[in-house]
Parts: sequence; structure tokens; C-alpha cells
Amino acid sequence: MWKRINHQLKIKAGDGPQVGQFKKLGSAQELTVPHPLALSEFQSFPVFVDMSHHIKEVGAQLVKKINAIFQLDITKNGKTILQWTIDLKNGPGNMYPGPARLPVDTVFTIPEPVFMELVLGKMNPQKAFLAGKFKVSGKVLLGQKLERVFKDWAKY
Repeated sequence: MWKRINHQLKIKAGDGPQVGQFKKLGSAQELTVPHPLALSEFQSFPVFVDMSHHIKEVGAQLVKKINAIFQLDITKNGKTILQWTIDLKNGPGNMYPGPARLPVDTVFTIPEPVFMELVLGKMNPQKAFLAGKFKVSGKVLLGQKLERVFKDWAKY
């Protein structure tokens, strides 16, 4: 397995490709992860950031209660626009952007408007799931534990 040691870029003025140095290749698969500067346009992004701060504070208590790793794939028009992982199984708990680094217990694929209604308590998660508003793969019953995480965050 590869391990990065130094994450800093080492670019000097004048570095970079020269005109004609690269040739254009065929179209690649469309990138579904937004540029970091565009993250503010998503309603759910500030919710995830706030929730991650909350998990950093009370994660150790949640790990004892939840004991699961969740991956949340937030979609728009059928494409994944944001991906967050909530690890409440290891250490003091953690929440970070991107796919899970360890095997996931449950993956939720949720359209952004539905996600916002779920975390704000405007929609019942069980009814929404049964109505087909979002998809769950893995251990479906752990969704009830994720609902507790949302409710705990809402009190915060």
C-alpha cells in the first residue's frame, strides 16, 4: 500500500507544461466531486462541517452507543456531489469528507433536498426510506442509529 509522507506541492515559478507539450486525450468520465471553492453552493455542506465539529467533541460517547461506520453519498440529478464518512466505530470517532477509509457498515445514497429534510427533522427517515426517497446498502437497520446521531447533533 502506498503512503504519502509529504502533502505539500513543490512548484516553482515557470514550472508547468509548455504549449504543445501535452496532447488532448479523449473525454474522461465526468468528475462528480465539486471543486472545493464550489462547496459553499451546496446546502448540506455547512451541515456536514458543523456535524463533524460536534462529532470531534462528543465522538467518544457516540462510539460507545453507535459502533458503526456510515458513508453518506449526497446526490443531485442522480450524480454524487458530496461524499462524507462518519466513523463511530474506531477511536474517539471521526467525520471526514470523502469515501470511507475502512470497511463501511452502511452506505446511504440521498438526494440533497431529502438529506436536508432528514437532518432538520422535517421528514421521518423510516417513512422516507420506505417511500423510496433514498437508498441504503449494507446493514439497513443501522439507519436508526444514524438517526440518533442527527438528533444528537440537532440538540447541539
